[in-house]
Amino acid sequence: METSRYVQLDMQAFCQATDMPAAFVIEIVEHGIVEPTGRTPEEWLFDDFSPVIARRAAKLHHDLDLEWEGVALALELLEEVRDLRAENAMLRQRLGRFIQS
Repeated sequence: METSRYVQLDMQAFCQATDMPAAFVIEIVEHGIVEPTGRTPEEWLFDDFSPVIARRAAKLHHDLDLEWEGVALALELLEEVRDLRAENAMLRQRLGRFIQS
């Protein structure tokens, strides 16, 4: 479920929030890791969750020595695992209503 985002960061604020140079930010946007609004880096606005994703991406890039394409895939797979775990927990809870110990 997508929540509303009210805080928007411009490129300078985003770079400060993530401690990343603009060149890194441009790369992660080009690979679809974060998706700002606006057409050019000067116009980009990032929501308040984007720095979290960007820092996670930078950690994967650095710690696992992954290219940005690999980082994008890893983040997608991690999100899918999170979603599957949440669905599994919900189904277990439903099942628990029918099974009496």
